[in-house]
Amino acid sequence: MRSTPTVSLGEPFEITDNRIQTLYLQSSCFPQAVPEGHDVVEGLEQYPKVLPPKYFYDDRGSQLFEQICELPEYYPTRTEAWILHHYAPEIAQLTGSCELIELGSGSSTKTRLLLNAYQSYGYPLSYQPIDVSAGMLRESATQLLIDYPTLKVKAVVGTYEQALISLPRATISPRMLLFLGSTLGNLTPLQCDQFFTQVTTALDAGDYVLLGIDLQKDRAILEAAYNDSQGVTADFNLNMLRHLNYRYGGNFNLEFFHHQAIYNPVDCQIEMYLHCHQAQSVELKTINLNITLAQGEGIRTEISRKFNLQQMQQYLQTHGLSPLQIWTDPKQWFGVILCRR
Repeated sequence: MRSTPTVSLGEPFEITDNRIQTLYLQSSCFPQAVPEGHDVVEGLEQYPKVLPPKYFYDDRGSQLFEQICELPEYYPTRTEAWILHHYAPEIAQLTGSCELIELGSGSSTKTRLLLNAYQSYGYPLSYQPIDVSAGMLRESATQLLIDYPTLKVKAVVGTYEQALISLPRATISPRMLLFLGSTLGNLTPLQCDQFFTQVTTALDAGDYVLLGIDLQKDRAILEAAYNDSQGVTADFNLNMLRHLNYRYGGNFNLEFFHHQAIYNPVDCQIEMYLHCHQAQSVELKTINLNITLAQGEGIRTEISRKFNLQQMQQYLQTHGLSPLQIWTDPKQWFGVILCRR
């Protein structure tokens, strides 16, 4: 049995019924948690410099990402949504009644396709959206409760790691963990191993995982998706520095940086950078960090790995997850895999 740490409860969302619970997870509640901002210090003191993608997602960053999902060049969201639109009823039929838990829920737009399918079978609706953006959670949960009168929501504000350690007890069994949008691609191979170890520890035998992964394809298609013509992805990337400035008392000058995303064919991954075109000294006061950036130096803010379906099936099995069914789009650009613990 997993031990559940004490958590900090925030103010509930302004909903007039009892169909929502809100849980705010704080790093201080986890005995082995690293100090706040440690990952920023560690990433910026190494060479080449890196920053964790979680710092994209303050409220503004979450809003910008929603805009990215609508861009003509950015195929992953609409392609995965096409798959879910066509196959959500089959997913619901395979799992039967279950509680949905979503890591990185954002606006929960694609999740509605699954809720609609489960509702059409007359199954009770229970949903745990998990996200680091409290503002995005508040907005999406409020609308979901309006649109689904029988839905019950347990909204969790926190990171994936925190949420997997402290998942509330299931309202409906089994549970299905949703990890959509190819967010898995943002993790290094080592981080993937650690993530799936956490997943299999958090879930019970018979629980499900629904995983969305971006598949390998032509370099030109990939690079266009992360260097959009409207510059929204560039704004999203730069917003990370703005977020760090106000979160940690920083003085990054955003005018000294520009965005670039390139495809690394050796590792089969997009790499997103902020390049410094003018040397500067940066201080992040609240985490006691001082660094110097040379002209032309880059900070890697994200990787987005692209996967092979056959290899992924074998990989999941090594982590105790048995693939039951795979769905793809007609171009085979994206894959959705249903696994069982």
